[in-house]
Amino acid sequence: MKCVDEIPREELRGKRVFLRTALNLPVNEDGTIADIFRLKRGFSTLEYLVKNGAKVIVAGYFGRKGESMRPVAEALQKFAPDIRMYFFGTPFSEAPKQAAMLGDGECLILENTRRDPGEQANDPEFAKLLASTADIYVNDGFIDAHRNYASTAGMAKFLPHYAGFLMRDEVEHLSQAREPESPSFAMLGGAKFETKAPLIRSLLAAYDHLFIVGALANDIFAARGLPVGVSLISKEIPQKDVLENPHLITPVDVTVETPDGQARVKKPDAVAPDEKIVDIGPDSVAAIAPYIEEAKSFLWSGPTGMYEKGYTHYTQAIAELLEKSDAKKVIGGGDTIAAVEASGVPQDNLGFLSTGGGAMLEYLLKGTLPGIEALNQQS
Repeated sequence: MKCVDEIPREELRGKRVFLRTALNLPVNEDGTIADIFRLKRGFSTLEYLVKNGAKVIVAGYFGRKGESMRPVAEALQKFAPDIRMYFFGTPFSEAPKQAAMLGDGECLILENTRRDPGEQANDPEFAKLLASTADIYVNDGFIDAHRNYASTAGMAKFLPHYAGFLMRDEVEHLSQAREPESPSFAMLGGAKFETKAPLIRSLLAAYDHLFIVGALANDIFAARGLPVGVSLISKEIPQKDVLENPHLITPVDVTVETPDGQARVKKPDAVAPDEKIVDIGPDSVAAIAPYIEEAKSFLWSGPTGMYEKGYTHYTQAIAELLEKSDAKKVIGGGDTIAAVEASGVPQDNLGFLSTGGGAMLEYLLKGTLPGIEALNQQS
């Protein structure tokens, strides 16, 4: 996989570069952009191209219902006011003409690629249409690299192609996380054990200790015959090879929410029939503190509790423990990143913050993604 800085700088001036980047940002209830973490992480590639005189066509998808890219374009322009940007809506058939009008160092932001059915179908004709806007294809959207779409994989067949700086860094750090240095410690949260079971088994084999939190911990409690009340559980429960694995660690206390909305800390065997497990407890944080302190490799995906309901206290307590750790740290998942950033711990002390959610987990399991495979192939 070649990186964009392998192109001689002088060859970028005047070239049209299609930059597939991470534009799928979280939004507020009023439709405005809630967080630009992903824009910031991917900005170095855009900045590099613009400073070297490339004509940049910026593209990606936003939302699941074909929402307009306009609020993302506005957020990007606000973040980088010194770059001349133009937002162009559909139809995509007019995009090549618009791209041809760009001046050196200018950007054209395309409409949401999900608005065309050819995107998700990885239609060669749509990929060819997008490719006709540019001379070079650069993929910096690691967060979407697990999707076999026209803009994430198909376009590489039609243009010279390169990884952006963020894509390169994601692959480098996550590859290291797949082969951790001992002593190693991993934390995994979220839900749907049936989809995460292969990754759990992989992490149990690779890491000295794997701490399971979130709804996944509820599945383990249920499989062990412990009461879980009205807590979220998966369709599939963990099997014996997971439950009895010596590398597995589970919470020793939990925070439950009662029907009247009160939160209490209990032992896992004391959850009442009408209570919901919403987080771990302080004893669980204390129990894993020594593992974090001694770890040389640390991996984390998924908050310890129900982030969307405001249960972030123990997630943030673990972030504060991490601040003192010298381990090679990799943290990913949108809710996890938002929670640890809210802890006030400086980002530089948290290690590598991955933009990937599903893409990160899939890469950790497989060691590659469709978008990465496309970059490794000859055009």
